[in-house]
Amino acid sequence: MWLLFLNWDKWGKIERMSALTIPAARRTLNNAPIIDAANGKTPTRTPVWFMRQAGRSLPEYKKVREGISMLDSCFMPELLAEITLQPVRRHDVDAAILFSDIVVPLRAAGVGVEIVAGRGPVLDAPVRSREDVLNLPILEGNVPEVEQGIGIILDELSDSQALIGFAGAPFTLASYLVEGGPSKNHEKTKAMMHSDPETWHALMARLVPTIVNSLKSQIDTGIDAVQLFDSWAGFLTERDYTEFVLPYSTEILEEVGKYQLPRIHFGVGTGELLGAMSKAGSEVMGVDWRVPLDKAAERIAAVSGPKVLQGNLDPALLFAGRAPLTKEIERIKAEAQTAIDAGHATGHIFNLGHGVLPNTVAEDITEAVSIIHS
Repeated sequence: MWLLFLNWDKWGKIERMSALTIPAARRTLNNAPIIDAANGKTPTRTPVWFMRQAGRSLPEYKKVREGISMLDSCFMPELLAEITLQPVRRHDVDAAILFSDIVVPLRAAGVGVEIVAGRGPVLDAPVRSREDVLNLPILEGNVPEVEQGIGIILDELSDSQALIGFAGAPFTLASYLVEGGPSKNHEKTKAMMHSDPETWHALMARLVPTIVNSLKSQIDTGIDAVQLFDSWAGFLTERDYTEFVLPYSTEILEEVGKYQLPRIHFGVGTGELLGAMSKAGSEVMGVDWRVPLDKAAERIAAVSGPKVLQGNLDPALLFAGRAPLTKEIERIKAEAQTAIDAGHATGHIFNLGHGVLPNTVAEDITEAVSIIHS
């Protein structure tokens, strides 16, 4: 498949146009630690990548994105590729995570949304009625700009470095839509769930094809794994998650599963939901820093059998200095090994328990990766 490729001068002006061939199939990675671990094999070293490693704190990121909005940068192929690759070059992480945002599929579908500095995604108009749901645009095709960026990324990655694509989970997207933006309590979201469940379920069902098509677009272009990211699921009870969210996350992961690539499922503050979330069907379960990995593995295995664990260093520990950082990394690796030895987990991918904090020193991230690999 051929796509129009825009070359950007100084990350803003179109300089020339050329044709880019999109790979017809994924790469065969026979020596990629993250893919080996995700498939339950023994990797050559402890694999590591960090959520929000692309962007955030890197000085080179701040330089190339100067004067360009967050969402605009997600639709500029060369820029999103450059930002995706920066942490791989600098830190020696074992995977690139596609530079994007969870609301990119909404913007690609035609939803009016902007990312406001210091606040987050803000919708032009919230979705709060059945009519609003019926009028919500659906992403029905691919996202060419993202596909073009993926092609550039894959040209630089080695066969030991995986490219992870991702999408926001339906609950998190639904919450942004209902609240109209970020929320501390998600009161409008929860109110809709319980006072108008038919509209809630209609909204979740309408989001599924947009998320699936966004992920399919990434998969068809050659990504090696996917993560379904649920920022706000930790605000729910297990009962509400099971009734109002799980069926839709399950449907998405089932659709992605047809492509036979590793699927990662992660939510923030979801220690009490790990068992329920594991039912959605991913091979890898992300764990935030609030739950020890061996305890998390017990909760997951009790419901869905052993899975690969991902996590779970507290992002704040990157500020602690080498000695405390080493101690925490060793503890986490030991907890993962305990879970594997007990038959409660089948592998471990090291990560943070959430994303890199904006003021993290880049050299401290590099040092953490080196310690993890040692």
